[in-house]
Amino acid sequence: MRILKSVFLLTVLFLNTSIKAQTFDAVRQLAGRRVPWLTKSLVFNAIPANNGKDVFELYSKNDKIEIGASSASAAAEGLNWYLRYYCHRSMSHMGDNLSPPEKIPLVKEKIRIVSPYPYRYALNYCTISYSMSFYNWADWERELDWMALNGVNIMLAPVGMEAVWQNTLRKLGYSDKETLEFIPGPAFGAWWLMGNMESWGGPVTQNLIDQQASLEKRIIGRMKQLGIEPVMHGFYGMVPTTLKNKIKAEVISQGKWAGGFARPDFLSTTDLAFKRIAGIYYEEMKKLYGAGLHYFGGDPFHEGGSAKGVDLKASGAMIQQLMQQHYPGATWVLQGWQSNPSAKLLEGLDKKKTLIIELFGENTNNWEKRKGYDRTPFVWSNVSNFGEKNGIYGKLQRFADETYRAKNSAYGQFLKGVGIIPEGINNNPVTFELMLELGWHDQHIKVNSWIKGYTLARYGKTNDKIEKAWQGLLETAYGSPEIYQEGPSESIFCARPDTLISSVSSWGTRKRNYDTAKFRDAVRLFASAAADFKKSETYQTDLTDFVRQVQANKGDGIYQAIIEAIKNKDKVRLAGEGAKFLALIGQQDSLLNSNRFFTLHRWLKQASVFGTNQADSANALKNAKAQVTYWGPDYNPKTDLHEYAHKEWAGLLGSLYTERWKLFIAYHLRKLNGEETVNPDYYKLETGWANTPDLFVPLKISDRQRNELIKQILKVED
Repeated sequence: MRILKSVFLLTVLFLNTSIKAQTFDAVRQLAGRRVPWLTKSLVFNAIPANNGKDVFELYSKNDKIEIGASSASAAAEGLNWYLRYYCHRSMSHMGDNLSPPEKIPLVKEKIRIVSPYPYRYALNYCTISYSMSFYNWADWERELDWMALNGVNIMLAPVGMEAVWQNTLRKLGYSDKETLEFIPGPAFGAWWLMGNMESWGGPVTQNLIDQQASLEKRIIGRMKQLGIEPVMHGFYGMVPTTLKNKIKAEVISQGKWAGGFARPDFLSTTDLAFKRIAGIYYEEMKKLYGAGLHYFGGDPFHEGGSAKGVDLKASGAMIQQLMQQHYPGATWVLQGWQSNPSAKLLEGLDKKKTLIIELFGENTNNWEKRKGYDRTPFVWSNVSNFGEKNGIYGKLQRFADETYRAKNSAYGQFLKGVGIIPEGINNNPVTFELMLELGWHDQHIKVNSWIKGYTLARYGKTNDKIEKAWQGLLETAYGSPEIYQEGPSESIFCARPDTLISSVSSWGTRKRNYDTAKFRDAVRLFASAAADFKKSETYQTDLTDFVRQVQANKGDGIYQAIIEAIKNKDKVRLAGEGAKFLALIGQQDSLLNSNRFFTLHRWLKQASVFGTNQADSANALKNAKAQVTYWGPDYNPKTDLHEYAHKEWAGLLGSLYTERWKLFIAYHLRKLNGEETVNPDYYKLETGWANTPDLFVPLKISDRQRNELIKQILKVED
C-alpha cells in the first residue's frame, strides 16, 4: 500500500512538474506576430488535461486575459477563442480582421472548453501541391499560425521528401541524374507521393532539393513548438519504375493513372529488397528530420493500381512492422478514400497504431458502411474543394450533423477526431473554421446560430443585412442537400469550349444544386451593407467572391443561348450572345483584378521567386501555369486532367479563357457562313500559354469603377 501511495505521489509530482514546465512561449510568440496589441495583456497557465483530453480556460484577472491550457495546441485555440468571441477578430486564408479593438475586452465569467477528441487534423496531400507548392518560410509560418489558432494538433507535412528519396536511391546505386528523373516538379509532388506518377514537372535541381529539405526542418521545428504533430511520408512500397533495372527485385507494375501517367511500381513486401529499402529510407528520414516523429502517411494502391498476386493482409502487416521497427510506437495514417484502405489490408494491422482519415464526409458515410473501418480509429473530415477551384460551396450543416451522429453512433468509440482535407485551402474560409471548431464542441451545433459569431469575428461588426444575407447563403450555396457533388459548381467561363459541357473538369459538375435567384438576392443584400465595411478586407473579399459567383451563374444561361443559336443555325443570335458572353468574362476579369486573392499574378509571382536559381524559377513558373490549365502530361491532348485545377482568376479569364471562347465563337460563325474551317486546337493553345513568361500583373481599377461593376453584375435580368 505504501509503495502504491509513493508511486501515486511521484506520478502527481511528475505531472505537476510537466505542466508547470509548459510556458507556451511559442503561443505567446504567435500572438506577437498576429496580434501584437494583445501580448501585454496575456497570461498563460498550464493546467491538467481533462481525463486525457485537451482543455483550455479563459478568464480575466487583474485586467489581464488568463489562458489556462493543457497543451500548446489548447493554448493557441484558447487564444483564438478569445479573439473570435470576445474581440471579434479572425485570421483566414482569404483576409484578416486582426486590428486592435478600442479596448481589450475582459472575460467576465470563466469559461472552460474541453475537446471531445484527441485529434484535430489538417491537410490533404493535394493541398500541399494545389495551395502550397511555392510556399517560402514566411508563408509556412503564417500557415502554421493559422493551424495552431484553429486547434490543429496533427497535420500532414511531407515537404522535403525529395531529399529522403535522393539519399535512399543513391545507396541503391542511382546517379543523381537518374534520381532527378524520378522526382517531379514542385507543383506535382502530391501525386508522386501518392504513387500516381513520377517525374512529371521536372527536372528539379539539387538547389531545390536542398532548399525544400531546409524548409521542412523549419516547418517540423515550429510544429513541435506549437503542439502540432507532423504526419510524414512513410515507405509503403512505392519505387521508381527503373528499380527493376538497377537491382534484382520483385515489383508489380501499377499501370497508368489519370491522364495517361505511368505510375511508380510497387515493391513486393515478400522480397528481401523491401526490408532493405525501407530500412535505408527510414534511416535517411532520421538523419534529415529526426527520430522524434510519430505519424506516417502512405497508401498502397491509391486510386487504382494493381494488387494482383499481393497478399494485402501480409503486406499491410509488413509495412507497419517496418515502420514500427524504425520509429517505435508510430501510427500509420491512411486515407479513407474510395475503397481505400481495403478490408484485407486492415486485417493485418495493429489497429491501435493505425488512424484512418475519412476524406469525403460531405458526401459519404464510409465510417458507417464499413463499421468504423472494421473498428479502426478514424477522423471524420471533408474535402469540399477539389483542385482549389473557385466556387461558393460547403455543406455546413452536414458537417455538424455527421460528426455528432458519428460520435453518438455504435462506432463512436472509434471516432478520434475531426479534420479538414481540402485539395485547395484558399477558398470558402467558413468551411474550415466551422469544421475545426467542431473539434471543441461536444453538443450538436446548429449552423444558422453559429454563423452569427463567425460573421461578427470575420468582419469585426455586423448588422441585420449581413445576418439576413448569410441566412440566405446557408439556404443556397452553403446548404446541405443530400446530393452527391465533388466540390463547388464549376464556372462555364473556365471550360475548354464545346457544344456539350456537362462539367468543366472530368469529375466536377456545372449543376447548381441551389436556387440561384435566391442566392443572388442574398448577395444583393450582402452588397447593400458595403458602405459600412469599406475598410474591411474580409468583407470586401467575400463580396468579391459572392459577386463572382453570381456572374458565373449568369454565364450558364448565356452559354445555353449560344448553343441554341448554333443548333438553330442562327448567325445573328450567335454573334449577339457570343458578344454578351465575352463581355461577361471581361467584367469578371476586371472584378477579380480588384482583389489580391483572385489573381493569377499572385500564384505566378510566388512561383517565379520560388527557386534559388534561374532553372528552378523558370520550371516552377511552367509548373504553376500547367497545373491550372492542361495539368499534364504534355504528350496527351486527350488528357482527362485538363481543367481539373482551373481557376476563375483575373489574368486567366482575360487571356487564355477569353482567347479560347473567341476561337470557339468565330469557328461556329464561319461554319454557319459556309466557310471552310478547322476545329481550334485548344490543347496547343494551352501548352503554348503555359510556356510563356508572362506574370499577368493585374490592371488596377478604382474603387468607383469596382463599385459600378458590382452594381452592373447584381442587376442581372432573370
